[in-house]
Amino acid sequence: MDTCRVPANASKCSGNTMECFMVLSTQAQKISIGILCGLFGTMCVFENSLVLYLIFSSPGIRKKPSYLFIGSLALADILASIIFVCSFVNFHVFNKSGFSKEVFLLQLGGVNTSFSASLSSLLLTALDRYISISRPSEYKLLMTRKRAWTALAVLWVTCATIACLPLLGWNCCVLDSVCSELFPFVDDNYQSGWVCFVMVLLGCIIYAYAHVLWRARQHVAYMEKHQAQVGKQNTHMRMDVMLAKTLVMVLAVLMICWSPVLVLMIYSIFARLSDHLRKVFAFCSTLCLLNSMVNPIIYALRSKELFSSLRRVFSNFRRQLKVTEESPEAESTHKSSMIET
Repeated sequence: MDTCRVPANASKCSGNTMECFMVLSTQAQKISIGILCGLFGTMCVFENSLVLYLIFSSPGIRKKPSYLFIGSLALADILASIIFVCSFVNFHVFNKSGFSKEVFLLQLGGVNTSFSASLSSLLLTALDRYISISRPSEYKLLMTRKRAWTALAVLWVTCATIACLPLLGWNCCVLDSVCSELFPFVDDNYQSGWVCFVMVLLGCIIYAYAHVLWRARQHVAYMEKHQAQVGKQNTHMRMDVMLAKTLVMVLAVLMICWSPVLVLMIYSIFARLSDHLRKVFAFCSTLCLLNSMVNPIIYALRSKELFSSLRRVFSNFRRQLKVTEESPEAESTHKSSMIET
């Protein structure tokens, strides 16, 4: 086991660095975490997989940059759910600490990459709506599919690079620096930098959506005033306003679910955390899964195109079931007619 400068409360852990971070002390706490992770993780994977299917199975939807960004968000949430649930439950519920420092940092890098990509996808979606509403006449020229795919590639590479810095050497074992109180082997300065990165992303998203909401209010007022005079353009504006409101709801859920985790991470940088607060942090971490689970529900309820595609999928599924149920009777009728002949 790698030796690092562990947190101040690690003295009671008998020198085992990994055990210092296993904060769930009772069986009830472990069962609760296991149930929450299993429920949220399973629903998240199912719902986001459905969103990806609806987007990429519909030619009209997948051509739009807005839905490419939403697809990136769904993919990030799927990866985050799988990696987070497996590593989190394995560590906190089953208390398995036999893996090496490199394996643990690789798992942590996967979780950070996925959640960072999820947040960054929301930022690209916010910028997409910002351009669509602020410069509608130039939107198709500015936001092309090629530029959207390029932006997504830059997004994922950047998030993966930042998340893998501890694995590449920026950790408290290699640097002989002070470790984080919340994550094994993670340097305290790296945690501060990652929190600042997340806060910058959130700030940019909030700024973009503030402008989107301001322009959406102007569009609503314009449509109410000129409802009888506008045609197709009015419909396009109404769709932009609807999508903008949808993404604002996504942002609101994001803030509610991520605020407790970020607040505790910031607090741990300036003060020591008690065992109780570290347990609270473990339970608050599952809210990140809740956020990933709620996002697809918002899409289905607010996006008319995705909702129509979902209804079409269910209609086809019911029709196939009906044909399957009727096929034995049809086959029996066909055989009896052949015998009579």
